[in-house]
Amino acid sequence: MKVAIIMGSTSDLSKVEPAIGILKDYGVEVNVRCLSAHRAHQALSAFIEETNSDGTEVIIAAAGMAAALPGVVASQTVLPVIGVPLSGANLEGMDALLSIVQMPSGIPVATVAINGSKNAAYLALSIMSIKHDEIKEKLIAYRQDMEDAALKANEEVMNKYQ
Repeated sequence: MKVAIIMGSTSDLSKVEPAIGILKDYGVEVNVRCLSAHRAHQALSAFIEETNSDGTEVIIAAAGMAAALPGVVASQTVLPVIGVPLSGANLEGMDALLSIVQMPSGIPVATVAINGSKNAAYLALSIMSIKHDEIKEKLIAYRQDMEDAALKANEEVMNKYQ
């Protein structure tokens, strides 16, 4: 069970670390790289080629601004690619979101919310749960825990105002 996470800049690391933690909590091997689509394209292509044959099941690609990274990755693999648009200084991530979500037909990139690396991890786990029952069971239990917490909060609100 392996997921690759690629970010375009080391300044993005704090925004993708939550995904790394979630995946590791589920027992997934995480292969992390910082490879810009613009400044390190040959090394990026070499890494994508590696993921095509090393057992990687999903790739998460996080990038801000022009956010070419997820699309470049998707153009070089048929593995599922999840794009994480990251907020930047000028347009608060809308530029990255629109860049990632507007991929040309035939080269899809699943896209999560701006700075949504947690959901990228959960989406990767959902994809992997098709093949790995242990992940599926953990996801079901996690969702049950969320439901229980929501119902408990509801009960507390109801009790407070009755």
